[in-house]
Amino acid sequence: MTDPDPPTPNTLFIEVSGAGLPEVDGLFVPSTAPPAESESGTVSSPGYWNGKMAWDRADGKCERSPALSYSNSYTSWRICRLDGHLAYDITTEDALPPTDREWHVYKKGVAPAPSVVLHHFDPRLPCPKPNVVFVIGGPGSGKGTMCEVAESQLGWTHLSVGDLLRAEREGGGPKAEVIEACLSAGKLVPNEIVAALLREKMETVTRTTGKNNFLLDGFPRSLENLEVWDEIVGGDAELPKMLYFECPYPVLEKRILSRAKYTGRSDDNIESVKQRFDTFKAETLPTVELFKSQGKCVELDTSQERQVVYDLVAEHLCEFTDETLAAQPLSERAEILLGLRPWPKK
Repeated sequence: MTDPDPPTPNTLFIEVSGAGLPEVDGLFVPSTAPPAESESGTVSSPGYWNGKMAWDRADGKCERSPALSYSNSYTSWRICRLDGHLAYDITTEDALPPTDREWHVYKKGVAPAPSVVLHHFDPRLPCPKPNVVFVIGGPGSGKGTMCEVAESQLGWTHLSVGDLLRAEREGGGPKAEVIEACLSAGKLVPNEIVAALLREKMETVTRTTGKNNFLLDGFPRSLENLEVWDEIVGGDAELPKMLYFECPYPVLEKRILSRAKYTGRSDDNIESVKQRFDTFKAETLPTVELFKSQGKCVELDTSQERQVVYDLVAEHLCEFTDETLAAQPLSERAEILLGLRPWPKK
């Protein structure tokens, strides 16, 4: 009888924080404990316990190894105190320690239960470089839609500056007051804040999901945006190309006025559309010309059918896209976004 294939190497890291028992907090690294038999009779292997990945404290202070592991007998993930007694657990059959649910305070633990974050890269080391594609186009050119489809279909991460600013403001982050003041006064948020938020978000996504392909929707909006990006992110990101969604103004106007029936957006009107388009030509088109001069701008005619435009987007992203994802058929959500099937009735 041949031995079963060995498990996938454990290359993940766990960060535990906010525990009522502070000694539990810290970084947990893939376990290096030698093979041993668990309480359920399963023989462990490096980085694994009871058939699931397992971790030791990075500082090596816990008497139990692994210190964060799975129990087949109790169908639960468990975190130990330094003396080896169990402090926190969560009953589940999940393959990895849950990061989206509240853990339980076990017999030797103290409330509150900690937060658990999974890292795909060692947080003690610099984050791998993000792979960034700027997506630029006038209002109504289809940037948001195509980025959404590429995210759901091709595994790219779609980042919208507007969404990031709103999330930071509503979440009360360190930059929330400045963002609130700018938005309330109708002013642009400082470029430094925008670039910093983008950098922070890309690092968080890369570390917690392992994904490092990003589509930046509507960025940079100006040469000043780009200058600050170079200062704050610069060489820490691979910047292979810009996708420029070119679309005649009459088509943009027709699209926006049509979508205004459904969105309720206050800026979806003829006067606002003209102003936004003029601003785009004056402030954003110079960044397009700069990328064209560098041979890094791909111009796409987005006045065509959405399916045609998406095929072009997918073609120009294919060299960075996982082949398995690129080959899969369109999902139901992608077909809805591309207008190939109607939106489900409420």
